[in-house]
This record gives sequence, C-alpha cells and structure tokens, in this order.
Amino acid sequence: MTVNGKTVTELGTKADLEKDAIKVDGKRIRFDSEKVCLLLNKPKGCISTAHDPQNRQTVIDLVKKMKQRVFPVGRLDFDAEGVLLLTNDGELTNKLIHPRYKIPKKYLVKVSDVPDEKDISKLRKGVYLKDGRTLPADVKFIKATKENSWLEITVYEGRNRLIKKMCFAIGHSVLKLKRIEFAGIKLGNLKPGEYRFLTDREMDGLKRLSD
Repeated sequence: MTVNGKTVTELGTKADLEKDAIKVDGKRIRFDSEKVCLLLNKPKGCISTAHDPQNRQTVIDLVKKMKQRVFPVGRLDFDAEGVLLLTNDGELTNKLIHPRYKIPKKYLVKVSDVPDEKDISKLRKGVYLKDGRTLPADVKFIKATKENSWLEITVYEGRNRLIKKMCFAIGHSVLKLKRIEFAGIKLGNLKPGEYRFLTDREMDGLKRLSD
C-alpha cells in the first residue's frame, strides 16, 4: 500500500481519506466521501441533468458504476456532444459555472453557408442577443465544405444555447456542435459515452482557474 506515492512500512500509519491518495496494488482506493471529478464525452441525444421527466437517457445513466454520486458541471445541449465534467464537489462546481471566473469553453461548430470575415469579426467582438451582448469570443475559421463551414469557437460565459444564438445572430445556423475543451480539460480519445477520472494535474489546473 502507498499513501501519496510513498510505501507504507509502519503499522498505525495515518492517512486522510479525503485528502490523501491511497493505493493498494497500484490501484487508487476511493471512498464515498472523497471529492471526485470525471470527464465524460457526452453523446448526442443525452440529457445533461440527473433526472429527466420524459425518461430520456441522462449523463448520470452513463456513470451508474460510480460509487460516488456526481452531478454535471453546467449543461451541454441535448443535440450537442463532447466534454462534460461531473463531480460531487459543490464548491468546485459553483466556481466553474460562476460568470466572474470566465471559464473558457471551446467548441467545434459546423454552420450553414460560409461566414465571411465581417461575420467572424462580430463574434470576436461580441454580438447582441435578447439577454445582452456576448463577451468577445476567440474564433478560428477551420474549413469550408460545398455547403457548410467549420469554426472553432471559444467562449467565456455559460448562457443557455449560447453558441447557437451567436451564430444565428450573424445569419448562420448551427448544424453540429461538439465541445472539445472545458476549462483546459481536453476531450482526447474518449469515445461518446466513455468517461475517465481527471488527473491530479488537471484538478490542480481547475483549481488555479477558479482561485
């Protein structure tokens, strides 16, 4: 057995179940009281809530094997896919969704037609929506197809259906939406419906962002 990477050789060695990393035969031992954070690749057609009155699949259904009860950090549209964090750490959740921290969220977006530089400039500066002007966004034009285009858009706020509303405001409908990064946590090679625990380094990064 190891505690925080050090082999335990003395009987009666104490460890904090919530703070210390305890491993047996190389495997991390997790306790119900331990704060955990997961990265889930949310598939399309899955609800980003704990319960759904229409009995549709929720993100919680995808992590049933978890001993700890976790909840999604914010939401991702029903028809969108990609990075969604789940945790039992309420304090961390509140910080990651609070507007004051301006947590970055990066999306790969397929839109109708081909936005010109003027349209893209509007997104970068902020567009006017019914609930106010959006914060400036980072926007990269990825490529154009015969009828559509792909953009990479990073926003720093969490309004409902924000990306779709922003693109619609410049005259381009969103055809596909995939979140590829949230607060510096990248999707990686996870397939839709798969999840993994965040690494210690990733957790440290989240805490630095929300300090």
